[in-house]
Amino acid sequence: MTSLTQLRTVMANSAYFSVSGRSETQSTSVLPKLSSQGNLIAGATARVAVGFLLNPFSVLKARYESNMYSYTSLSSALASIARSGPSELFRGFLASSLRDAPYAGIFVVVYEGIKKQSASAFPSHSETQSAFIHTISGASAGAIATMATHPFDVIKTKVQVRNENRYDGFFRTTRTIWQQRGILGFFDGASLRLSRKIFSSAIGWAVYESVLVFMKS
Repeated sequence: MTSLTQLRTVMANSAYFSVSGRSETQSTSVLPKLSSQGNLIAGATARVAVGFLLNPFSVLKARYESNMYSYTSLSSALASIARSGPSELFRGFLASSLRDAPYAGIFVVVYEGIKKQSASAFPSHSETQSAFIHTISGASAGAIATMATHPFDVIKTKVQVRNENRYDGFFRTTRTIWQQRGILGFFDGASLRLSRKIFSSAIGWAVYESVLVFMKS
């Protein structure tokens, strides 16, 4: 969120990405205002950059949660992955990027769009009402972005966890899932991820925006 906000602040100085005029959400939000293209680029760029830095921990999480590895501790698991070389630490990064870039881009665009329309239809007169608008916007954006990008999450997990040749690489894994399960295979676990993303997005963005407003005041 910090990286995204800083990037949007820089981009807001550009005439191409900035939004001119008074925003309908000025009373409910202190986040930088960008055009839809700006929000899409900022969300995708910030998420992929952070995802690159945290990819080794994403591999660790995926393997530690599976029953295919007999790791005794988190530290020993990370050391074992690191000993396999950089390619293992960044295993599944392509699939992660194809999931994270559109997810974050779509999320920010939808979040700002719903927030703008909600604030216009129901002008905020209190912090509680503003928090409600942010909650609904976050939940809606999280649901839409999650369903749009879930197939890449399935591919990413398979690449990071499975060691068989048929799961070696993005394209081979995609072909394997299609052959085994068809289109439904790309939405395995969607309901679980959807419920988590809806609640985390709703709570996270409502709290984040409220804290920013409090700090500014």
